[in-house]
Amino acid sequence: MSLLSDLVNLNLSETTERSIAEYIWIGGSGMDLRSKARTLPRRISDPNRLPTWNYDGSSTGQAPGEDSEVILRPRATFPDPFRRGNNNLVMCDAYTPDGVPILTNNRYKAAEIFNHPDVNAEETWFGIEQEYTLLQKHVKWPLGWPVGGFPGPQGPYYCGIGTDKSFGRDIVDAHYKACLYAGIDISGINGEVMPGQWEFQVGPAVGISAGDQLWVARYILERITEIAGVVLSFDPKPIPGDWNGAGAHTNYSTKSMRTDGGYEVIKKAIDKLGLRHDRHIAAYGEGNERRLTGKHETANIKTFKWGVADRGASIRVGRDTERDGKGYFEDRRPASNMDPYVVTSMIAETTILWNP
Repeated sequence: MSLLSDLVNLNLSETTERSIAEYIWIGGSGMDLRSKARTLPRRISDPNRLPTWNYDGSSTGQAPGEDSEVILRPRATFPDPFRRGNNNLVMCDAYTPDGVPILTNNRYKAAEIFNHPDVNAEETWFGIEQEYTLLQKHVKWPLGWPVGGFPGPQGPYYCGIGTDKSFGRDIVDAHYKACLYAGIDISGINGEVMPGQWEFQVGPAVGISAGDQLWVARYILERITEIAGVVLSFDPKPIPGDWNGAGAHTNYSTKSMRTDGGYEVIKKAIDKLGLRHDRHIAAYGEGNERRLTGKHETANIKTFKWGVADRGASIRVGRDTERDGKGYFEDRRPASNMDPYVVTSMIAETTILWNP
């Protein structure tokens, strides 16, 4: 095994200028990340200079068998924390051979919104709080829980330490450092309310970059759990009953919100989000109705409300934003399995471009 480990960790730059690019894309379910690698003559960090590639869309639920070729276009690159050296992770989106974005290509639709002059001028900032649950491999039960049983009630686990309160910290710390190595704007981690559940935060990131970075951070996390022999779950309510669900709270501000008088801009934006509540809920993740019950720090899925420092609201405004008269707000409705391309672009479109 030591020889295998040595080979996996070979430093290619000692003998060759060639590099490995791991092309990453989103499969047909909208949550199944896929990837495959190719050799390049040298390291290429500019996605516009990387070659397009293709894959078998019939095997990912994105094309029929008789016409299965789907084209990958590189969109963002990140240093590869697994192969290291001159190797890169490459986030891609998908097109038909004729150049038409496939139906599941939500990045293309998001880019159209973020490239709009009015949105671009507002320099939209996003900070996404990605919650997730670590499960035992063979029983699909949360890490640290007795098989077929339950731990003590919630309370000591949130940001907890100790062998009876924190489960999977080695995975979480490995992910934290791997994301920093990859150049992702990961701003922190913490243990969540339900034991075996954790959160990492990405941002502030501008526009479409927030979606690119969150997807690659998810990819890195899934690769690490693969190595650790642990199952990664983004289910918004993995355990029924008196246990917190998992969300992807999305913090947001525009240039107008961050300048003097921004609090009034924030309140107008929240009013717009309220008028489109049902539309946003429909796009904020599968199974969210099991999480947004009005309990466990959520607002009921059928109700829209906002408040200052209220974690039981749909939209939470921080005390500092109220005090300073400018800043950001937090949309607490997105589920842990939401598509960040969809959520971020929809928030920008509703608050900037849409006129009721």
